[in-house]
Amino acid sequence: MSKRPNFGAMGGMNMQQMMKQAKKLQEQMAQEQQNITAQEFVGKSADDLVVATFSGDRKLKNITIDKDTIDPDDPDMLQDLIIDAVNKGLAEIDQATQQSLGKYTKGMI
Repeated sequence: MSKRPNFGAMGGMNMQQMMKQAKKLQEQMAQEQQNITAQEFVGKSADDLVVATFSGDRKLKNITIDKDTIDPDDPDMLQDLIIDAVNKGLAEIDQATQQSLGKYTKGMI
């Protein structure tokens, strides 16, 4: 007679515990994501000439442009300042997301 491992009640219990832990982890991640979404993130260009404000879900909420930077003869400078501010704001969101959710996703990617 060969002995077969008995996974009976104990195996089911481990699976149940794993499912509870997974659900708890999922709830914690959702809460952290909600916290990020509720925050505002600001990106500023050099000398704060352009300021871009985002919500945590990466939506641009406001952009402020210093009136002295609006030079009809040099639109490229204004475009560069806007790009700089927007990219810095998005980088702030990425950094906060990594700090908050990175502990859950470490080693998964």
